[in-house]
Amino acid sequence: MTRSTTDEAAVPPLPSPKERRRLREAKSLSEDEVAAAVGVTRATVRSWETGRTSPRGRKRALYAKLIAPEPTVKPTAKPTAKPTVVTAKAAAAGARPAADRPAAEPAAAPAATDPPEAPPLPEAPPPPSDPRAGAGAADGPSGAPEAPGRPSGAADAPGERRTSPAEAPGERRTSPAEAPGERRTSPAEAFDELYARTAPGLVRQTYLLSGRRALARESVERAFELAWQRWPEVAVDRDPAGWVRAAAYEYAMSPWHRLRRTHRHPDAPPTEPGKRALFDALLDLPPAYRRTLLLYDGVGLDLPETAAETEASTPAAAGRLMTARAAVAERLPELAEADSPAEQSALLHDRLGGLARAEHVPVPRPARAVRTGSENKARLWTRAAVAGVALLIAVTGLTLHTAPTHYEQPISPPERVGGVPPRGGPQKLTAQDLKLQKSLGEQLAHGPERLVPELR
Repeated sequence: MTRSTTDEAAVPPLPSPKERRRLREAKSLSEDEVAAAVGVTRATVRSWETGRTSPRGRKRALYAKLIAPEPTVKPTAKPTAKPTVVTAKAAAAGARPAADRPAAEPAAAPAATDPPEAPPLPEAPPPPSDPRAGAGAADGPSGAPEAPGRPSGAADAPGERRTSPAEAPGERRTSPAEAPGERRTSPAEAFDELYARTAPGLVRQTYLLSGRRALARESVERAFELAWQRWPEVAVDRDPAGWVRAAAYEYAMSPWHRLRRTHRHPDAPPTEPGKRALFDALLDLPPAYRRTLLLYDGVGLDLPETAAETEASTPAAAGRLMTARAAVAERLPELAEADSPAEQSALLHDRLGGLARAEHVPVPRPARAVRTGSENKARLWTRAAVAGVALLIAVTGLTLHTAPTHYEQPISPPERVGGVPPRGGPQKLTAQDLKLQKSLGEQLAHGPERLVPELR
């Protein structure tokens, strides 16, 4: 029995892997509970949430139903069949029921308590306004917090705060470019806006992660080049700034950079003792612990988002965070003297922000240059792939042309044969026979003629 394609088309599309995990943890569902409800193993659910695989068919529908967010119910006034009652005061003022009003008369304005309708989203929206993607590090040392709450930390240097979960980065918001009746933003303009907003601060973050200024700039530019190559995917992502940040972090933490002479050793640490101690403490941490500490205490992500971006479980991310804080607290006495973990996190957040803003990191290239470089690299790789395929076709054709058309049995190697009888007839005279023949021909013969041999 074949499966109908209309059944799969009716299933709503799944969110991104990080969003799947966030939605599951928002409903307080464990991986075991989801696996039991869908009928798969825990490892399969984890592979769905890391992006390695994706559910299909009936399991896809069940999984989408489990992690679907709760719908928000809007209070709408339902029309009733009650007759319109006109009070004496209204009748005296000359008011008429709504049913008796002429069609040209405008209807009454909606109640102030009714929420306004959201304008429709365009087909190709610009990148969402991400509080974590602000260029706070490039704005100078002021870094005023936007609103109380968890740290906002996006691509700006650590030191600013996020407003609330409802304003999490990547949510679709209606910007002036999306207002009905106005021109929609082109992909290049949306990319340039995301680049200008996040690239300067992201370079500072990557510098704290790697300790190398040139590598930080190279990582950010390469991440944006990759984002421009995959812009249809990045543009509809829930958190485009987070997508670029993850790509930049992965490139900066690659162990292959140790083989490059320019990136073999970190740059000189800051001269101020406090910043130098924090800088050395960060670089002494293992890469996974350093990234977890920077995302949670520096950037301002919550624990599930940090775990999802580092591809670890939430308990594992919490353990890495506590270990990293303890290691940094050994170098910073004021951090060890904090009364509570919240105060310790706030103090570390401010110290990381001050260290990122105090260092002079290189300014990334303009967005247009990054887009052009990405297109040139894509074009170069495409030409190289076409040339490789053409070379493979040529070698295959040459092989088919020179290969034999039929099977030729190979000649067996020679072998020594023994036991063959000697050839009959007169044999070739040996050297001794030749010597005897010569001596007989030279000496005089005496005796009867019948005994004298005749040599001819």
